[in-house]
Amino acid sequence: MEQNIPRQPKPLQQQAVKLRPTAVTADRNRRELIISWNDGHQSHLPFAGLRAVCPCVECRGGHAHMGQPPDLDKVRATLNEGVTLEKVEAMGSYALQFVWSDGHYTGIYTWEYLRQADSLG
Repeated sequence: MEQNIPRQPKPLQQQAVKLRPTAVTADRNRRELIISWNDGHQSHLPFAGLRAVCPCVECRGGHAHMGQPPDLDKVRATLNEGVTLEKVEAMGSYALQFVWSDGHYTGIYTWEYLRQADSLG
């Protein structure tokens, strides 16, 4: 005889918090993207580092390399000069797309990918 046992909801502290930004600022003077997150963390991501880890298929070197997390060494070590951020566009409620001064615009940076790009996050 099967018995249905109702599931107990997880306590709030055990429920997974879906990370979402509460504010996004492109600081062109400091050349960094600043993201405030709903967990209280703030990411400071250099423009050149973000461009260096573009998640598009062309920059990743083919479909076989898609879905990988960003290379944190590239994010930190790429000199933050030369490339500038021309435009930022929201892609629905899940990502941002950047237009870079070198003409590149096909990378879609999900919120998860951007948080992973923050070595402190």
